[in-house]
Amino acid sequence: MLLHIPQVLDRQTVIRLREELTAQPWQDGCVSAGPQAKGGKENLQFPPDSPAYPGLAGVIADALARNPLFQSAALPRHVLPPMFNCYQGGGRYGNHVDNALQRDRFSGLQVRTDVSTTVFLSDPEEYEGGELIVEDTYGEHEVKLAAGDAIVYPATSLHRVEPVTSGMRLASFLWTQSWVRDAWQRKMLFDMDMAIIKLRSQLGDSDEVLSLTSTYHNLLRQWGE
Repeated sequence: MLLHIPQVLDRQTVIRLREELTAQPWQDGCVSAGPQAKGGKENLQFPPDSPAYPGLAGVIADALARNPLFQSAALPRHVLPPMFNCYQGGGRYGNHVDNALQRDRFSGLQVRTDVSTTVFLSDPEEYEGGELIVEDTYGEHEVKLAAGDAIVYPATSLHRVEPVTSGMRLASFLWTQSWVRDAWQRKMLFDMDMAIIKLRSQLGDSDEVLSLTSTYHNLLRQWGE
């Protein structure tokens, strides 16, 4: 499931994050790439050992924790600390799949990456190129969203960032270990949750809505881990 979540961050928060990020030194993005990905990765990454990093990452994490669409889609068991990247001057990231296991730099816990999320911090008109391309069984999907919006998709997806030929593309990215490992099961639960919300607004807590809600939670018990 590829899900666009609008306005995860409001405009003022985006402006504040950008001001703080651009005032700090960055490092070569290859420091976090595996051996296979290094050859196709040309970007900058905000250093996680920067004194400013925990506060900046916390802004993204807190916004997602408050966002009902993200919570319903990802069913987060553990959210890795958000990171930040920058593409400019032809910067790109070729086709790759994210590492299946990553370590939380704050807790030291090793986490399985089920769900990938990108929160855009630059508006589309600020840069040329830089589309996030996500591949699945239905083909290629091109993503280029407004600043403050997020895209959520399975971490198993082959994906890339096209070269940024002018301007600057700033974004935050992160991974989530979900309570539900299987992407199709997560999608079915998300669709059911959205249907329950809509039906409840129309019918209130009718017997039918309560029955469907019971089924949702029992499926979550069945599929959760």
